[in-house]
Order: sequence, then structure tokens, then C-alpha cells
Amino acid sequence: MADHIIIVDDPARFDFPGPGRRVLSARDYIARTKRLPKRARLINLCADAQYLGLGYYCSLMAEARGERMLPSADAMLWVGWKRIYARALGDLDAALRKALKRAKGEPPASPLLICFGACDDPSLAALARAAFDAFRCPILSVRFTTEAGGRVLDVDAPKLKKLDETGRALFARALDRYTRRARPTPQLASPPRYALAVLHDPKEAMPPSNKRALERLAKAGQALSVKVELITRKDLPRLAEYDALFIRETTNLDHHTYRFAKRAEAEGMPCIDDATSILRCCNKVYLAELFRTNGVPAPRTLVLDRATLSRAAAEIGFPLVLKIPDSSFSRGVKKARTPDELEDIGRAMLKESDLILAQEYVETEYDWRIGILNGAPLYASKYFMAAGHWQIVKHEADGGHDEGLFETVPIEDAPADIVDAALLAARPIGNGLYGVDVKQTARGPMVVEVNDNPSLDAGVEDKVLKDALWRAILAEFVRRIEAR
Repeated sequence: MADHIIIVDDPARFDFPGPGRRVLSARDYIARTKRLPKRARLINLCADAQYLGLGYYCSLMAEARGERMLPSADAMLWVGWKRIYARALGDLDAALRKALKRAKGEPPASPLLICFGACDDPSLAALARAAFDAFRCPILSVRFTTEAGGRVLDVDAPKLKKLDETGRALFARALDRYTRRARPTPQLASPPRYALAVLHDPKEAMPPSNKRALERLAKAGQALSVKVELITRKDLPRLAEYDALFIRETTNLDHHTYRFAKRAEAEGMPCIDDATSILRCCNKVYLAELFRTNGVPAPRTLVLDRATLSRAAAEIGFPLVLKIPDSSFSRGVKKARTPDELEDIGRAMLKESDLILAQEYVETEYDWRIGILNGAPLYASKYFMAAGHWQIVKHEADGGHDEGLFETVPIEDAPADIVDAALLAARPIGNGLYGVDVKQTARGPMVVEVNDNPSLDAGVEDKVLKDALWRAILAEFVRRIEAR
């Protein structure tokens, strides 16, 4: 087995043979089930290195298999998302300025082509090595200006097939040198650029993110130069020390989570969930009216008080579902099968709230949950009803609970009408992170609710995207911080 395995779109069109190398197609690598030798080093030269492209999936699968791939999936995101990598340019600026001070005669030409840390201009060798160490991509192009002492403008990862004759010659020499003596992958030594506070309650029985999810979020932050730090309710006085706030504790209006969101708003900090989203999503009366006025398909719903409780029997029929407006995780949601149950359950709920909801009972095997971030669909999960129960979560009298199974699918495999209904429901809420519950019925999609604080558990919502889910959320925080 070769020491270096080069992944390309079409091996027949790869013109750089050499000792100790094996060329493998991207599709063959993805389909491969036998693990490669531990000593093997992989070089990904696929043309489509964009997020969720074929090349990206090769690097992502290498990470899952514990194989060493250049570039990594993180590096592809790093070089591909300019708003993220902008913070890395400071070190490159320093290398460029040193080179310009030593340069004699004509200033070096921009852009600079770099292959495996090598370039054709000896005066910029330090810049080439710094760029390769920072971005870890086989081929890089650094565009810079020599004005005002020198400044790097941007970094790109050109495709091999786009290189001209001079560039291909540089690539061939650099590949020979790199594959003769493998270099260790350095860690980014620069301190994190941003600090993200993650509000959680380690004692919460049903938290929106489990411990492994928070660990994965923190790990993803390292690649994006974001320090992820867990905080609790006692840390409100020092919230301003952070650049942004991510609430991973069940939210409510009469609760410290809402106070954290309002404090973040006052400090001008990006926050998910924002206070407005909490206000809008935590009350099902508000959501019912929002759905009605915006034409969101939903089960028939009535807002009731003590005087109108009996309307539900005549206008909806049995069985029907009664809801306390600010309940969560299936708490405060009951099914009434008869007029007596409607009266008993309704009167008990009306002791806690002046208004309650009655909703037609729509029986389905599962509910779709469409995750939406900044107006775009992010993930799609099916939540099945708990065994022998009509809800996803069955709460027991002793305080315990049972949950149904789940199935997470690629967002493109979710029914289009389900995704469209979810987007329609989330649009008037805001631009945060939402989980929209939708029932798939013979009458079409029916939106049940929009959650401002959706579950994000390791092994569930990230089942398909894996670390890319956490990177996408962090990238949105970075975008908001830098747009502030």
C-alpha cells in the first residue's frame, strides 16, 4: 500500500504519478469499507471542495474513519468562508511585511500561488509556509497589496485543473517534496478571536442539548477560533465579558433565560435565542394567531377562556387536545376524549392561565422537526410517538418520562411541502434558530408549533451533518459578531 493516497474526481486525468503514491477516485473512497493503513496519508484534490460538495464529504468521512486527510473538513470551511478566516490574516500580514522590507528591486507579484507550502518566489517563502500552516490546503492563492507596508487581501483554494503551465510545474515539484517527507499538521497557535457564552443548567432533567452536544460544540469552536465556555444562571453579572450568547437551557418568559437574552440585547451581543423569539414562541396563543394571520397550515385551533370552554366540543369535536399556552416538552398538553374530560381538564388548566388552546387531534406516527437557522433549513428529524402514547414525550406520575424514537435525514430528503410549511411558520418569528414541528397528513402539512430553543442533541439532530451542524451554528454567530 502506498504511503500517500491522492483523492481526485477522475484518476485517469491525474497527470502526476510518482513513487509511494496511489490515486483513488472520490466515489471509490467514499464507498470504501476497508480501513486504510494507519501510516497512509491522504491528499484531497477534488474539484468540488465547497461545503457539502464531494470533496468536502471525502475529508469529512476521513475524519470519521480516523484517517489523515489534507485538507481536513475544517480546513475546507476555514478557507471557503471568508468571513471566518479573516481573523487569520494578521499573521500572514506580518510575514508579508517582513518579506517586503527585505525585497530589493521590483515588488513581488500578486496573487501568490502556493503548493504544499512552496512558492516560486524565494522572497515570499515565509509567507507561503505561514499560509499553508494556517489553512492546510494543498493549493492556495494569496492575493495581497504592497501599499501601506503590505496587506493580505484574501486567500483562495484554486482547483488543480485551473492551474496554468507554470502553476502545474510548481505543483509537481511541491508534491514530490511533500510526499517524500510527510510533515506533521501543526495546530493553530493563535488565541481564539471570539468568546461564546453557552447558558446551560447541568441539573436540568430534559435540557435542549445533552453533554456530548456541548462538547462537540466546543470542539467545533476550536476550528473557527471561537472559545466556547459554559455558563450558568449565576454568571449574568459577567455576561458582557463575552462576544455572544447561546442559550442551551429551556426558555421561558418568567425565567432567568429571558433575562439573559434581554441583557445580551442591551449589551449589543448576538444572542440565540433572542428575547423577541422567546416572547413569540413561548406562548401558544400567540403562535396560533400568528399562524392564522400568516396563512400557516395548522390543525384547527380555538383560544378559550372560562366562558367559551364548551365551544371546543361543537366546533372541533372529540378527541381534541388542550394546551396551556406556555408549556414545553409535551408538559401542559392533554387529550380530552369526552365532554366531561374537556370540562375537567379545561377548568384545571384555566386555574393556571386565563386563556388556553383547544386543537383538533391529528394522529400521526411521527412529527417532522425542521431546524431553521437564519431563515434557511438546517436539519430534518422525525420524532416518533412514545410507545403506547399519543405524544413524543410521555411524562410519568413519578416525574420520569419516556421518549419515542427518532430518525434524522438529509434536509434535501425531507418532503418539500413540509420544509416549505416550516419556513413559512418561522419567517414571522425572526432570524434565529428554530425547530418547527410539522405533521404530515393526507390534508397536507400541518404546523404544530415553532420552538425557539429546539433540541440539539449529539447523536440525534446532528446524526446526518455531524460536526458540520455545530460549525454552521458557530459560523452564524461569527457572522453576527462581525456584522455588529
